[in-house]
Amino acid sequence: MGRFETGSKDIIMQEVRRRLQLFLTLFLIVAAIGTVGFMNLENLSLADAFYYNIVTMSTVGYGDIHPTNQTSRMFAVLLIVMGGGTFLGVIANSAEILILKRESKNRIRKVNMVLGVFFSEAGYKLLGLFASHDHAISEIRENLLVNSSWTAGRFTTALKAIRGYKIKTDTTDLDLKELSDFLNSKRDFLLGLIENPVLIEHEDFSDTLLSTFHLLDELSSRNELSALPKSDIQHLTGDINRAYKSMMMQWIVYMRHLKGEYPYLFSLAIRTNPFDDNASPVVID
Repeated sequence: MGRFETGSKDIIMQEVRRRLQLFLTLFLIVAAIGTVGFMNLENLSLADAFYYNIVTMSTVGYGDIHPTNQTSRMFAVLLIVMGGGTFLGVIANSAEILILKRESKNRIRKVNMVLGVFFSEAGYKLLGLFASHDHAISEIRENLLVNSSWTAGRFTTALKAIRGYKIKTDTTDLDLKELSDFLNSKRDFLLGLIENPVLIEHEDFSDTLLSTFHLLDELSSRNELSALPKSDIQHLTGDINRAYKSMMMQWIVYMRHLKGEYPYLFSLAIRTNPFDDNASPVVID
């Protein structure tokens, strides 16, 4: 459902842009033909003919100038019919693109509000827990230590590094019972997020929630978590890694949003970075 809705909106934007390009091309062609035509029919300079043509195509009416012969009048009628339509097409599609961009920005803002709630309620604790059992975290830590000097390009580099990162979580000393209890305490909260219609617009975050909820279900379905066979522990480790990596990427996306839109929230997020062993919410000069 999320992929369908998001893809549909992308298709709509692409279609509007295609229409705009078409109308803009037609408008320029008609404008060029009209300018050349008036240069010859009315014996005008290039600048005057262009002005004459735009006045005609925009249908604002003639004031200081007007066609002086029958051929020019018929030519003007043709330009009004052709040029007026293309001119309106350019204006209408440009306005539609602006509206779609505004709607997209509002949707992104709402999604990031939900992201913030998720990390505040559960994400930060889970990231810190998983990172503490990730034996390869040093390989990628530099891409997780976000600071105020990061640019949009630096966030993109971090996301690329995380995408190619091979997680090596060691669950042998991870308290699965404690993890299960924590996730179960957040069950209603996670269900509420999954049911949130805003997430239809963000399939990646939807995947993060689904992978987290799947991990919850896997842990809850076992009566005893302290004496599992190695094969089952490996299976659960795979579920943990899936949720962990997806969550890690969404955290970077969320941090990028905060840096651009909410500096005060970004400041606290940096000071409580779950991947920074020296992180502290206390502000120190």
